[in-house]
Amino acid sequence: MTTSEPSPLKVVPPGGGTSGSLGDIGVQFKLWGEDTGGQLAVVEHPFPVGALVAPHLHTREDEYSIVTEGEIGFRSGDREVVLGPGGYITKPRGELHAMWNAGAKPARMIEIITPAGFEHFFREVAELIAAGPSAAADGGDLAERYGLRFGEPEWLPEIVERFGLTT
Repeated sequence: MTTSEPSPLKVVPPGGGTSGSLGDIGVQFKLWGEDTGGQLAVVEHPFPVGALVAPHLHTREDEYSIVTEGEIGFRSGDREVVLGPGGYITKPRGELHAMWNAGAKPARMIEIITPAGFEHFFREVAELIAAGPSAAADGGDLAERYGLRFGEPEWLPEIVERFGLTT
């Protein structure tokens, strides 16, 4: 009989984890794929007022979001909802989705990514932004390497106007 060692215990205290900027929103890294045997990753995203995550889809992973502060709007496929603290939503791979701060105060959500790996896209984007405008050209193939695709759906301008978002 073979016994396997349990994964090492990973503790992230409240407010812990490294942080970075993704442009309109931030990222705080909580659990990496290396912490979970590649099963999932967990990040938190602060959303300032007016912030919008442009419509995109994932080809390799599913995302599950939990709103912890403020109000965050979600559009996935043809469904739209605004969730407050304690609200959960699934964002399946292959479906175009967008997120935005739908309120008048900063918001925050926890993002669970499965399988893990996409957290490294966030890390690379944060590193490029921190390096300044001259480094932007170095990230030209990031979306392709991580199986991320962007779209410009017909519903986007109306959401931007309705919620007063920054594009």
